[in-house]
Amino acid sequence: MVSDFQNPVAGFGVTFKAMFKKRLTEQYPEEKKPTAPRFHGRHQLNRHPDGLEKCVGCELCAWACPADAIYVEGADNTDEERYSPGERYGRVYQINYLRCILCGLCVEACPTRALTMTNEYELADRSRASLIYTKEELLAGLQDGMVDTPHAIYPGMDEQDYYRGLVTEAAPGTTRQAAVSKGETLSDQAAGNEEVQA
Repeated sequence: MVSDFQNPVAGFGVTFKAMFKKRLTEQYPEEKKPTAPRFHGRHQLNRHPDGLEKCVGCELCAWACPADAIYVEGADNTDEERYSPGERYGRVYQINYLRCILCGLCVEACPTRALTMTNEYELADRSRASLIYTKEELLAGLQDGMVDTPHAIYPGMDEQDYYRGLVTEAAPGTTRQAAVSKGETLSDQAAGNEEVQA
């Protein structure tokens, strides 16, 4: 009889004790908790100081990914259309965040430090297609002194100079080259532009 009375009182004791403790609930999304400096969030494709892309389309990140979330398709650079200082660049680069486990193995596999991870962790969206990030969404924005790709490499420099850190800004007078789609020549593109203007 006494135990029947003590059980509810003991339960209320736990409740009253918890009422005066500091609440541990985080008020997300109104108050966002800062992440650790080495937090693994959304990926970013980096650029050289003059704006050329660091990605050389080697596909090592795709091979290292345990979730098969990365798709890379490399292409060759030309003097008329150059995206990276090397022979190749990543023409198509996609990361499927429906599969990605944010482990960072792709970052470790990258030989040119083209791929890093940011602190951005809000990756939810309304459709599955929008969670497949393309190269344009992953590529780092242009900073002061950078010229958007494609453009020529710094005069007198080669690929090794870029990775040694000798190129610190775009060469004076560097301008963006006209991008030509695969199989299309510059003359074809110019003819198409004239038709649009007419």
